[in-house]
Amino acid sequence: MGETRVSNERFRIGYLIKVPHQSFLETAAKDPALELVRLTLDEGENAALAQLATCQGYYVRASRDELPKPFHVNDTLLARLPNLLMAASQGAGYDTIEPAACTRAGVLLVNQAGGNAEAVAEHAVGMMLALLKRFPECHAAMREGRAQRREEFMGRNLLGKTVGLIGIGNVGTRTAAILHAAFQCRVLAYDPYVDAATVADRGAEKCDDLAAMLAQCDIVSIHCPLTPESRAMMAADGFAAMKPGSVLVTTARGSIHDEGALLAALQSGHIAAAGLDVWEQEPPPADHPLLSHPAVICTQHTAGVTHESRAMITRIAAEAFSAFAAGRFPPRIINPEVKARVAERYRAALGRDITDHA
Repeated sequence: MGETRVSNERFRIGYLIKVPHQSFLETAAKDPALELVRLTLDEGENAALAQLATCQGYYVRASRDELPKPFHVNDTLLARLPNLLMAASQGAGYDTIEPAACTRAGVLLVNQAGGNAEAVAEHAVGMMLALLKRFPECHAAMREGRAQRREEFMGRNLLGKTVGLIGIGNVGTRTAAILHAAFQCRVLAYDPYVDAATVADRGAEKCDDLAAMLAQCDIVSIHCPLTPESRAMMAADGFAAMKPGSVLVTTARGSIHDEGALLAALQSGHIAAAGLDVWEQEPPPADHPLLSHPAVICTQHTAGVTHESRAMITRIAAEAFSAFAAGRFPPRIINPEVKARVAERYRAALGRDITDHA
């Protein structure tokens, strides 16, 4: 990339149309070194991209179906952004950003991991409770006037159940804590990137074999990012490995579970119920069969959408841009291998060094 030196200007951060919470604007406004550039589509995508090309930072929507494809961060877009030094996702996920493309372009990528962990963990546990107590079936029957004997909706307690977590990062760790403290659950975790001692510190027992874990669990909850390794991780073989009558919850990312295979497992009765916050297409089409299944709770990727979590993740993002503009690498870097290259580009563009220290 051929950068234009902008050392006498403020650090410009572009974002498309809106930010997730006012906290981002309020926090950024406290730093005179930052200049926010609101991009609109009023004059077309090319005009907005031309504005973005003047920016050193890009605050990127994390939901792939809410961000127009030309604004997804990949090799094609980065070739048009010669001044870009840092991209920050608007959440913990970064489906709209290709880390390898950022690394090739010498662009730092950060996310806001942990900022919405409480909200997502509460949502996951709430779904577990609702599914075990058979809320969706009972609600539908009452709403439709199909009153039945109460025993037709006999549920199960969460207390003492075995719960398997696929992924034990920030959200998985908080989920495990809630399950232990409130419900005395046995918590297992499958996460090939975390060693057994760390898993134990996070409140779970490490399982090296996913199928073996699935077979033991009353509830399986997905908390891993969408990566090439996790895409379609829960397909027909995964659902077949689950304990008969068990429950699936996912607040992670669409495409980790195969929606057709899940529907088949529900229709066969092998899986008793599912709580789905994430979808292959968001929102899913109105005629999606999982939306009308009586044993499914559906939400529209809202697990992390609370006032508290949105305020926190946007403040974290603004603080990351402030740290970077002040010459410090921020936390939550997704591609740390690019730091030396970024340091060179930073010096050439801004005329000063960037370090790992305050």
